[in-house]
Amino acid sequence: MDPRSEIDNKIASDVQMDLRGTPCPINFVRTKLRLEQMAPGSLLEVWLDPGEPIEQVPDSLTMEGYKIEEILDCSGYFSLKVRRPEAAA
Repeated sequence: MDPRSEIDNKIASDVQMDLRGTPCPINFVRTKLRLEQMAPGSLLEVWLDPGEPIEQVPDSLTMEGYKIEEILDCSGYFSLKVRRPEAAA
């Protein structure tokens, strides 16, 4: 098996949200609400505008206990991948 395909599968998002054009803090609130609806361990991909959204949303999610898996600059917007924590034992 190609090791790169395992990496690609690991960071493939379960759900995608396009929040380009959505102001702060609405984009954070929508992201958090969607994560709360997802199964533990699921990965959400969120598209955010440059500037305040990409500066604030990842930090706010981290403070709430979510794990940021990846941030990609997609030329004009950013793709943020955030994982919902596994359920507590």
